[in-house]
Amino acid sequence: MSKLNELIEKLCTNGVKYKKLEEVCDFNRGTSITSKNAIEGEVPVISGGQKPAFYHNISNRPAGTITIAGSGAYAGYVAFWDKPIFCADSFSVDVKDEKILNKKFLCYYLLNRQQDIYNKKTGAGIAHVHGKDIAKFNIPVPPMEVQCEIVRILDKFTEIEEKLELELEARKKQYEYYRNKLLNFDETANPCGCIHTHGYFYEQKIEYIKLKDIAEIGTGSSNTNEELENGKYPFFVRSPIVRYKNDYEYDEKAIITSGDGVGVGKIFHLINGKYALHQRAYRIHIINVEFKTEFIYYYMKAKFYKYIKEKSFHSSVTSIRRPMLNDFLVPKISIEEQERIVKILDKFEKICNDISEGLPAEIEARKQQYEYYREKLLTFKELKND
Repeated sequence: MSKLNELIEKLCTNGVKYKKLEEVCDFNRGTSITSKNAIEGEVPVISGGQKPAFYHNISNRPAGTITIAGSGAYAGYVAFWDKPIFCADSFSVDVKDEKILNKKFLCYYLLNRQQDIYNKKTGAGIAHVHGKDIAKFNIPVPPMEVQCEIVRILDKFTEIEEKLELELEARKKQYEYYRNKLLNFDETANPCGCIHTHGYFYEQKIEYIKLKDIAEIGTGSSNTNEELENGKYPFFVRSPIVRYKNDYEYDEKAIITSGDGVGVGKIFHLINGKYALHQRAYRIHIINVEFKTEFIYYYMKAKFYKYIKEKSFHSSVTSIRRPMLNDFLVPKISIEEQERIVKILDKFEKICNDISEGLPAEIEARKQQYEYYREKLLTFKELKND
């Protein structure tokens, strides 16, 4: 960053000018549109979420537009779009004079104030954020050479993070592919009738056993409001997020899954030790020594959601009933083969999901590094007099 230091020393020795956003930007509301009124195309429609709501065939904002979500759960969310968009339930922040303010510099500044923007939410029901409330924010306006150098540095951080995210996505797809291959035991059969699975032959057809015959299955007795911020024991609810309590209900190795909610059939935890459990979450404690808990955990992650979708009377799965778990079939293979599969999948799990190592840990470290430098690079001494 020596070039930036030289520019600041040369051009901003006594500080930089600060201006209110409304002096250098226009805040323009989007145009209301619904998916029913849209004509299918490739133009992202930007509303109240972090991702496009749907796609349209025309745009109303050019590439290089900054948007802020106007309402909903993500009201205030800042995004930069490098392609034309249709601005709907959001508003764009448009630079008045690009000779004075660089668009990407403005975007990085707004991202640096993201929490302050979220704090401007109003409304008892659906939250809203209005441009007029952000217009009063002060923004540093250093010379254009300084702005461009800061953008170049922060773009590099963003590019590295995006590459890591793409690599993680590719690894997850690879993990899912191999997991499905490893756990599909009836995939092929050789001429003698033996089951063949990736280099391993079984002398006879795989036997499948109901989950209730190898495990204790039940729910907890805790409520969500019993959570403590600094609790001693893990508290599993109907969410991927693990909470905590100061008391526990079970001390065992078990598989935990949500009984209902958005992630039903997809949320699984593996616990070995003391824990508390929500009354609408299920524990599956393997008691048959011929089955490894870790193997059943991976098998259920791969197969259970499809199984309960087929069992559900609704188009989307809303809850799990006890008989669904009881009757879920698991393959009976040798302990040695279970251990081999678990060992392979453990490696993928660490790479893809472990926040203490692997790609998630590296991505988190890069995010923290980026946020640290963004804060430093966008903090200037204010020039009081010209």
